[in-house]
Amino acid sequence: MPKNNLETRFAAALRDAELLAPDERVAVAVSGGPDSVALLHLICALNRQPGWAIKPHVVHLDHQLRGQDAEADAVFVRELAEALRLPHAIESIDVGRRAADEGVSIEQAARLSRFEFFERVCLRHGIKAIALAHHADDDVETVLHRIVRGTGFRGLAGIPWQRSLRPNSDIRVVRPMLAFRRAEIEAYLQERNIASRCDATNESQIFTRNRIRHELLPLLRERFNPSVDDALMRLAEQARELNDYLVETAERMLESLVIEQTDRQLVLHSPSLARKARVIQMQLIRQAILRMGFGEAELTYGHVKAVAALASSQEGTKELHLPAGLRVSRRYARLVFELAGEALASDTPLDFNRMSAASEIQVAMAGPTLLHAFGLEMDVKVIPADRDTIDAHISRPPRRGQRSYEEWLDADQVCPPLIARSRRPGDRFFPLGMGGMKKLSDYFIDEKIDADQRDRAVILCDRLGPIWIVPFRIDERVRLTRGTERILRVIARPVGGGASP
Repeated sequence: MPKNNLETRFAAALRDAELLAPDERVAVAVSGGPDSVALLHLICALNRQPGWAIKPHVVHLDHQLRGQDAEADAVFVRELAEALRLPHAIESIDVGRRAADEGVSIEQAARLSRFEFFERVCLRHGIKAIALAHHADDDVETVLHRIVRGTGFRGLAGIPWQRSLRPNSDIRVVRPMLAFRRAEIEAYLQERNIASRCDATNESQIFTRNRIRHELLPLLRERFNPSVDDALMRLAEQARELNDYLVETAERMLESLVIEQTDRQLVLHSPSLARKARVIQMQLIRQAILRMGFGEAELTYGHVKAVAALASSQEGTKELHLPAGLRVSRRYARLVFELAGEALASDTPLDFNRMSAASEIQVAMAGPTLLHAFGLEMDVKVIPADRDTIDAHISRPPRRGQRSYEEWLDADQVCPPLIARSRRPGDRFFPLGMGGMKKLSDYFIDEKIDADQRDRAVILCDRLGPIWIVPFRIDERVRLTRGTERILRVIARPVGGGASP
């Protein structure tokens, strides 16, 4: 075997980029195709080298788009995981129906479904990293695709080696094979006689990326630059370095501009922002918007440019509205980013300052905890699971509009400590019985929950995220199942006893 073989270089790439700790648990996304199968075998091969003890968990989602071929892929992945004696999670979802229901493209619905599935598995098993099989050729195609569509320098950075699964998530998406070319990955499989599946959609000319791979890139290599792949990879590397520098610089500068910050509002000193160099100014605005829980996928150059124009305006007070309920206004020297909400219909307005100060209340795992800011007492008790009781409990599906101030959770799926707090921008969870992740704001809208009730909701979290939106819905992760051995009974009651609110 050659000294500088792919397995050795793969281990070196992981160390150099600090993508995975030597003993980390990692979810490995395996479609059954050559790239993901190679990734799984390379990760497994790490453990044959000194100092490595990676714990892979195979994940596979059938999108129900390719009929029997997709079903065969799922069978192949399951058999591969079992042959390697690895834990695995294999599910299916009707992506076509989701795309139609939500009015998005098939590609977008598939991507959303995959990452929600990945996050669900990671939360269930305490995994902090998801490994994807993108390689150098994918990076080249991504950069070229973005150039064709139109992009800024951030788009030229191509595929990141790692990123957070979503804003404020501690789960990372890592791509350990970005340094390797498709040809050497396929040669690795062939040399070791490792079987994989072939996805016919990779050859279809319907998709733009496939046309770039099979038509545009060969044309560029033949008629313009035989090394165009290397040129695009160098461009992406330099763009990544520039972007990293700007993000780091802007994050430091942003703190000096902050006048005021709460869960729902961020106020910057507008004249100081307007005096910054244009490229820094734009990055500072981007960081501020992201800090408010706005996702990268929702943020466009047009949004950032509009806020920059607002900050530079000399007129008295102006405002603009961005998607996802984010409002930006300039009030003389103050540039205010805030989540626009309906007026609270209540005889007693909520004291948000008081709630913010008490928004991280640790809840005891046994006995009562007073939540003064919310006017509640939360009582927690662990009780043994009874088969008949569990069967009766899980046979009752959640009903729309139903509220409950007592919930039974699977104690072994809860990761202490428990924290009770008010809702925050960007909060997301997997509502029981709803089949996917939702922003908390979208859940409230979909369930037609009144504005005053939204802001009075208590978010009960463990260290992996929200587990109960009191009194509306628990998270899928902590539901009771027939395998539950211990029940965590949680009761919320008004301070002083009496009926539930």
